Amino acid sequence: MKIKNNRLDALRMIISSQQLGSQDELLEALKKEGFQLTQATLSRDLKQLKVAKAATMRGSYVYVLPNDTMYKRVSTPRTLQEMMQVPGFLSIQFSGNMGVIKTRPGYASSIAYNIDNSHIDEILGTIAGDDTIFIVIKPGVSKEEVITALREVVPNMR
Repeated sequence: MKIKNNRLDALRMIISSQQLGSQDELLEALKKEGFQLTQATLSRDLKQLKVAKAATMRGSYVYVLPNDTMYKRVSTPRTLQEMMQVPGFLSIQFSGNMGVIKTRPGYASSIAYNIDNSHIDEILGTIAGDDTIFIVIKPGVSKEEVITALREVVPNMR
């Protein structure tokens, strides 16, 4: 089971760091990471991870993971080891009833998605770019209350 979990982690990292559009490309990338498997096993793994194909800006289709903070696609690929150790959240600052969360490139939309879907009472909504999230805070809510609520959703928030 440990081998399968390691393979699934590697598959997540490959999909989040590269734009691959075929199972042959995925099999080759996994082979480079030391995993030898059949196309049938890869298909089962993709189904288990709920991997989908999405259109790129150029009209081709690539594999993507469901929205998940840790595995959101990044623009500059890193090694699997580096990616496993890097949190997406960097900082948060407030001004009145607004907050700005800074993230690593590519992480903002998935973190904002997680915030919105957690239905945090202290936050009215979010707008995300590539590495910045704008949050609107309900009137009368302190920044400490917002941070406490966000700690349940945002990994490594201090």
